[in-house]
Amino acid sequence: MKVGIVGAGSVGATAAFAMVMTGAASEIVLVDLDAALAKAQAQDILHATPLARPVRVRAGVYADLDGADVVVLAAGVGQRPGETRLELLGRNARVFGEIIPAVLREAPEAILLIATNPLDVMTEIAAKISGLPAGRVFGSGTTLDSARFRALLGEHLGVSPTSVHAYVLGEHGDSEVLWWSGASAGGVPVAEAARQQGRPLDDAARARIDEAVRRAAYAIIAGKGATWFGIGGGLARIVQAIRSDEHVLLSVSAPTAEVEGVADVTLSLPRVIGAGGVVSTLIPTLDADERRALRRSAEILKEAAAGLSL
Repeated sequence: MKVGIVGAGSVGATAAFAMVMTGAASEIVLVDLDAALAKAQAQDILHATPLARPVRVRAGVYADLDGADVVVLAAGVGQRPGETRLELLGRNARVFGEIIPAVLREAPEAILLIATNPLDVMTEIAAKISGLPAGRVFGSGTTLDSARFRALLGEHLGVSPTSVHAYVLGEHGDSEVLWWSGASAGGVPVAEAARQQGRPLDDAARARIDEAVRRAAYAIIAGKGATWFGIGGGLARIVQAIRSDEHVLLSVSAPTAEVEGVADVTLSLPRVIGAGGVVSTLIPTLDADERRALRRSAEILKEAAAGLSL
């Protein structure tokens, strides 16, 4: 499968490297306004292929995206320390207005996978600019946030995070909702699993995990300026699901007709990912507090997207 990545900075390059290491793609083309950066990243990643998978990796221009099955949009200005993802909106919306028409001229059949922050609103912008059918434009959403949730729950329970099923819903950002009532380990609700393991999930433990998931990006940005490994792995996982027509459930962001009474909003819910992109969406059964929180998250995103001039 041919994958284009527009934006060869840390996120785009790390996603390409993760795709090489997992075999998610057979060909990867890196495109960037800084052609020298794209070339250097492509060469560096290519040199790892004899140690991993036989993936063709090269730098190119938009014309080289011809025939791409998926194009990852990782271009845009980075998040500054202390800056919320929503504050990035004005600076990144203009970038997509130039990139998306150029991509679709060369790869009109591609799935667009959005990785630029603020993720949910940028995904909505991409859907509107592209005019592509539902399912073919979506964002990485809370795929990474859900992985963080699973990792921390696994650590608390003393089990592998691969045995934990847990999702983060709503915004990829400050108002995200940890779906505690739907989290399980080995099919056992996490509260009961924690009790059986002698590691109860009391209010303090839940608050610690919630804070660590919700503030993870800020902590990483404060320490090294940006995040890239986690999201790179998440993007590779999504591309792998598309390539294999896997029909796996991932919490990705896509335009949604209605969420908790909020109409036409773009946010993350558990969605089935296959060869065509988003195949279907599952509506989670939430407790009262989670429903209120998800509605609030949807309202925040709806307000952020309101009045966009495209």
